[in-house]
Amino acid sequence: MHVAQINFLPAPANFAAADVFEQWPTLADVAEATASAGTRVSVIQLAARPERVLRNGIDYRFVALPGVQRTRRLADVLDELRPEVLHVHSLGFAADAFALARWLPQLPIVIQDHADRPPHRWRRPWWRRWYAAAAGIAFTATEMAQPFTRAGLFAPRTRLFSIPESSSRFTPGDRARARVETGLRGDPCVLWVGHLNSNKDPLAVLDGVAQAVPQLPGLQLWCVFGKAPLLDVVQQRIAHDPRLAGRVHLLGKVAHARVETLMRAADLFVAGSHAEGCGYALLETLACGVAPVVTDIPAFRALTDQGRIGRLWPCGDAAALAEVLVAMAAQRPSPAQVRAHFEAALSFAALGRRWADAYAQVRADRLWRPG
Repeated sequence: MHVAQINFLPAPANFAAADVFEQWPTLADVAEATASAGTRVSVIQLAARPERVLRNGIDYRFVALPGVQRTRRLADVLDELRPEVLHVHSLGFAADAFALARWLPQLPIVIQDHADRPPHRWRRPWWRRWYAAAAGIAFTATEMAQPFTRAGLFAPRTRLFSIPESSSRFTPGDRARARVETGLRGDPCVLWVGHLNSNKDPLAVLDGVAQAVPQLPGLQLWCVFGKAPLLDVVQQRIAHDPRLAGRVHLLGKVAHARVETLMRAADLFVAGSHAEGCGYALLETLACGVAPVVTDIPAFRALTDQGRIGRLWPCGDAAALAEVLVAMAAQRPSPAQVRAHFEAALSFAALGRRWADAYAQVRADRLWRPG
């Protein structure tokens, strides 16, 4: 089968193809995962200047298109490629997908969610029409489609698929060596990777850690973060609680390669997110074989096989987090068990198989559709 994947978000004007691959790794990662299942993949990326790259067996077309006749030009590119399925990145480009569907009505379209939100109520009649062009829509967890389906935005015939946004190339490593390299310690050694903002809810995590300390006096929490609007609040919370002072280490932003070593050094990974489109840090954690202690939200349920790998806790419930930390410190899945789950369900090979199955289903629907 031949699939074309298209990203309507234009690359910045100063980006060459190499910059796109470096700054937007998911573009190539999803394409390569799909190709690993035996699917032929072409990628169309809107850009400021045209360029064509053959990379790891995948044909990338960087296409510069003026606003006028953009859809016609894209339809010409697709007519040249002759794919059997079109994979559109982001529900936010449903109007573009709809416009292409009018030019190429026999080409089934699958749209991949990237943490998109339903449109405002007054705009929904237009979006409902645009989404009808999709033969299938993929979310990390199909539960994440509920805000759209409750609003009646998707057609009844549109298939919904559960496919993670991407995967990870991280691997497990020697824990003792990683601790020497990073300086991490703790019994358990717990790692946080995420922004310090209200959605990630670091204060609930700190409260849970504080409540777990009487039973886990050796616990150490290490926090990697980028954006930090709650940094001052977090620092004050740590400084004013003797259960946290000297136990919580704010590492700040680190290089991505360093994150892999930090994960290899950890016993547990903790997250307090209230919502996620996927959860890249959790994907990387599972790739490293580290047991997760994460919130009970749809994306995390999907990535952990409904909590079979690691443990889930209710958003904002510090007491529940404390109980789970204590339980996981005493008994948790081995790194080999966690990695086996990743390989089977979340690796690039597994991702490719999921996409191949989704493409086959929408293609079969189109071939057998009456008329």
